[in-house]
Amino acid sequence: MEGSLETEEKTEMPMADDLSAPAFIAKSLGFESRLRILSVIGQKSRSVTQIVEELDLSQPLVSHHLKELRRALLVSVKRRGPFVYYQLADKRILPIIAQLSVLAHDLLEKRNGF
Repeated sequence: MEGSLETEEKTEMPMADDLSAPAFIAKSLGFESRLRILSVIGQKSRSVTQIVEELDLSQPLVSHHLKELRRALLVSVKRRGPFVYYQLADKRILPIIAQLSVLAHDLLEKRNGF
């Protein structure tokens, strides 16, 4: 049976008082543009200009999202001479985003309306 406990990886849920950190990260991921930025810099580090060009977003928007992703400790910065490059602070975020994507698509597929 799809979705049964026997076939799914069992993950222990943290206690209710331990959820503030995951809530902070989840809030930081709550924008499609941020997810797209994480996907792009997950492949290799990039400058703001490269991200802007690749995602066709405005420079101020990309800079704002990068600031918030840095604040959430999801993105780190490397300076090479006068250039600043952004990269994932932890590669584990990519499979988590992929799992969220699968879950979202599965749930939306089952939706009958609002």
